[in-house]
Amino acid sequence: MAFIFRFGGGDPNAYGGGFNPDGRPPRPRRNPKKRRAFRSPLARTLTNLAVTLVFGLVYFYLELPALNLHAEEFYIFAFLVCAIYCVCAMVTSGFQGDGGAKAYLKFVRKQCAIPFLAVCLLIVALALGGISSWVVLRAGAYSKLLPIRTGDFTAEVDEISYDQIPMLDSDSAARLGARKLGELADMVSQFEILDDYTQINYRGRPVRVTSLRYGDLIKWLTNRGDGLPAYMIIDMVSQEAEVVRLEQGMRYTTAEHLGRNLYRHLRFHFPTMMFDEPMFEIDEEGTPYWVCPRIVRTIGLFGGVDVKGAVLVNAITGDCEFYDEVPNWVDRLYSDDIILQQYDYYGQYHNGFINSIFGQRDVTVTTEGCNYIAIDDDVYVYTGVTSVTSDESNIGFILSNQRTKETSFYAIAGAEEYSAKASAESQVQQMRYEATFPLLLNIADQPTYFMTLKGQDGLVKMYAMVNVQQYDIVSTGSTVADCENSYRQTLANRGLISAGQQNVVAGSTQTQTGKIVEIRTAVISGNTHYYVRMEGALGYLDFSAAETPRAVLLDVGDTIQYTYVLDGAEFPKNGIVPATGFLFEGEESSENTVPSDNAA
Repeated sequence: MAFIFRFGGGDPNAYGGGFNPDGRPPRPRRNPKKRRAFRSPLARTLTNLAVTLVFGLVYFYLELPALNLHAEEFYIFAFLVCAIYCVCAMVTSGFQGDGGAKAYLKFVRKQCAIPFLAVCLLIVALALGGISSWVVLRAGAYSKLLPIRTGDFTAEVDEISYDQIPMLDSDSAARLGARKLGELADMVSQFEILDDYTQINYRGRPVRVTSLRYGDLIKWLTNRGDGLPAYMIIDMVSQEAEVVRLEQGMRYTTAEHLGRNLYRHLRFHFPTMMFDEPMFEIDEEGTPYWVCPRIVRTIGLFGGVDVKGAVLVNAITGDCEFYDEVPNWVDRLYSDDIILQQYDYYGQYHNGFINSIFGQRDVTVTTEGCNYIAIDDDVYVYTGVTSVTSDESNIGFILSNQRTKETSFYAIAGAEEYSAKASAESQVQQMRYEATFPLLLNIADQPTYFMTLKGQDGLVKMYAMVNVQQYDIVSTGSTVADCENSYRQTLANRGLISAGQQNVVAGSTQTQTGKIVEIRTAVISGNTHYYVRMEGALGYLDFSAAETPRAVLLDVGDTIQYTYVLDGAEFPKNGIVPATGFLFEGEESSENTVPSDNAA
């Protein structure tokens, strides 16, 4: 082993110091490399701008921020763009960062004056915008976002025919839709159903509609040339699911990627607009559209979320147009989230912010959950209103038009929705049915909760009605008509309605003769129903196979004498009425054919 000894002067660290076991002098240390700066200031600036521009375009394409001072995501985008420019400037100028944060700040102010100034202005805007939107200072403005009128429930809300009552919630509709798609071999392998069902009025009927989507990325690649070939309609009364095939596929949807993605399509056409979640709807001709509500902030920079107009996007062609006032066929412009939030602002702050915390005089909030009902060809969102200190009873409820935001408050004290659900479920506890979130109906001038009772398979098994003001009054039935008859009987026994109101559902028995032009079938609660439309009629007769087994013999073109129960003064347009029996042409009356004492 060789040893190296150094004698005399010299720098002991020149070769690393100490001793080297290999007997060779160590290699001298090198100073770290310094970043090489671009010699031309113009080249540095152009390089910085190019890198920043590429980053900004890629970020904008992927994240789609609205270029609007009212949008929070705009500030994130702007801060990132400024930060990228400053980092590029450090690299191209050879800045090492020696001296810590102070040196970096000095460099930014000297070399990145414009981005530095932009960041300062954005921070000031954020601070001023946040303060001007602070609910503590602007409680009065928040409480006025939703104009509310007080109404009379029995005078303004008409009784709805039971053949117009929506009987499916979103979960049941999704199950029916999935089952229907599963029957179509050419679609089920390539497409799925979009989870978001929109409840609308379509040709006078309450329905839920939704688009299809591609099964996965590979199926998108193989099918995107033709687009999505169909959409789904679920009739919420008859519980029929229909797949509507299109001559041209839908190419602009939320299931698309790249340039035809609906969100990207919107952003490229309207870069400064903010949008609520797009909703899928169809017009009266069945053309699919996306209704994209335009979001505005009306209090300061960031407060007072509201809707002002909408962009309608044709799902097939991609044509898009902004409307200050949307067409009447559009049913859902204001989402239930915005409406309920605005009512909560009113309920909490109409007597001032301090009162919402201390004292809480007349402070109210909406209950958890909401539902939708069709009134006069518009869709209304319904929810209960309760005191902020109460959790089991309502002081009233609101109905709000989702197209116009016209809102009425009805002061009716009674059971909270979940208490009504518990009452309905207790009536059939041995069957372990689950009640849906209730609808609010006017039955014999009595505010009434209506619910469907679903089994473990998620399908509708029975129906229930619960009186809002006296929620111990509960009636159930295997059909809506049976449930309503039982409910009216209970109301009459309690003295809440007169004997004349008791038999409105039973109505008058009518007998007519006509020719069958259309027959549809549906299975409801395990029982087959035949829906028969007669020549010259717009509505349908409902023959239950359990009550009229011979209905299986009916065919289009048959002339029959039929008996039905009329609810109201005339046969409802696009409605369904219960039929009790029939006779074929030339057939003599016999048992189980026309079981009516009033048959003509």
